[in-house]
Amino acid sequence: MSLFLSSLPLWLSALLLVGVTTALAMLGPILVRRTVSLDRLTTNNEVAGFKFAVLGVIYAVMMGFAVIVVWERFHTAEEAVTQEAGAMAALFRLSNGIETGARAEIRGRIISYARTAIDEDWPAMSRASLSPAATAALSDLYGAVMVVPPANPRDIAVMAEMFHQLDLLTQSRRQRLTLASGILPAVLWLALTSGAVITLGFTFFFGTSSLRAQTLMTGLLALTIFIGLFVVVVIDHPFTGPVSVGTEPLEYVLRDLGGVR
Repeated sequence: MSLFLSSLPLWLSALLLVGVTTALAMLGPILVRRTVSLDRLTTNNEVAGFKFAVLGVIYAVMMGFAVIVVWERFHTAEEAVTQEAGAMAALFRLSNGIETGARAEIRGRIISYARTAIDEDWPAMSRASLSPAATAALSDLYGAVMVVPPANPRDIAVMAEMFHQLDLLTQSRRQRLTLASGILPAVLWLALTSGAVITLGFTFFFGTSSLRAQTLMTGLLALTIFIGLFVVVVIDHPFTGPVSVGTEPLEYVLRDLGGVR
């Protein structure tokens, strides 16, 4: 569900997750008041108010934890893409230290991988998947580097650093592919959604003389809760939707390396 909502235009996901749910929550006090008298509801205020305060604190802590987690992992996804681009640039420049024939092959494979990652990997990650074409392009890059025979200690040092950068590139891609499938586990989503329902449901059984005021207070609480959930949903999949990690670092490196788009 979070993948579906995060893939929608921002205004539409906000309307569904914040607008519609807030409106439904505001119907709760009205429906309860039709079946339960104000006098009976008023008797709940003192005890229910204490319990609601404890419940609100627990849910606020859980929501804050979720927002912090998704934001930190979103930032991790940005760093992974930046590191991947840096590793490609380093590989390209390190190829100056090897013989001409192998140098041209490696540089061609680097440019091919960058283009495939941009054209194939990002659309696949937006669907929480991966691109076999990008995986094949990375394997081809490995193959081009591995066939270079080091002839002297200098070549050995250059090749060791090239393999290190290739390893960083591979790790960065694996990290972004992992994050593309979603950050929060299903059990935390269950806790957030059920906690929102319980917290809002609690407000239905307070009694105030003004039904309009009670409905408005419930609506404001629902708005606050669902705005928090909206933030979590939008960035839970870092490579999906309008708020996502883009291909700019790879595109910058591609232009610098002469593989202009």
